Amino acid sequence: MSQYLGVMGLQIPKRLDSETEQALIHQCRKRNFDAFGKVVDAYQARVLGFVKRMVRNPEEALDVTQEVFIKAFTAFERFDGRCSLKTWLFRIAYNLCVDRSRKAERSLTEVSIEASDPESDPLEFADERWSPIEMLMTDELQLVVEEALRTMSPKLKTVLLLHDAEELAYEEIASTVGVPVGTVKSRLFLARAHMKAHIEEYRRGEVQ
Repeated sequence: MSQYLGVMGLQIPKRLDSETEQALIHQCRKRNFDAFGKVVDAYQARVLGFVKRMVRNPEEALDVTQEVFIKAFTAFERFDGRCSLKTWLFRIAYNLCVDRSRKAERSLTEVSIEASDPESDPLEFADERWSPIEMLMTDELQLVVEEALRTMSPKLKTVLLLHDAEELAYEEIASTVGVPVGTVKSRLFLARAHMKAHIEEYRRGEVQ
């Protein structure tokens, strides 16, 4: 599924096993540059793939990704291990993306499908038997997905990317963005509904 969100070409390495990850964390807390280099090698492609779809500008995405790992290296002594290393890195990336957006005072329009507040009106999770992303089999439809992501609000896009592209569990996403699990599910429902609506418009010839 991640290929349709544009992360297939990033040369993503194999995931670290738990024992190796814990050993690297231990060394990184001691400011071991070799160990931190292995952490960067393991996670930079995934972090960059996420950031690229949050800030859109490729050069800015590279800057943000670099900043993620700089902040991580300087903060490893405070990493308590209550979440996974990957979740912690995505939390840093998410916060940096939000900060950049606020500083630039970007005006991002919420889609009409998000008229109800997910925090106050939780929705049932979308039917996983219908996944709009899995329908996309051509380069042209890939562009439709990218356009749907571009017009999606940041909070919806974040949970969609973390869940469908990065395969984070609801609890991990909740920890990353700082919201309850129920809100994560509601936002994922809305994100998939937005994606589905955009694809159906394309199929009817309403999206150029």
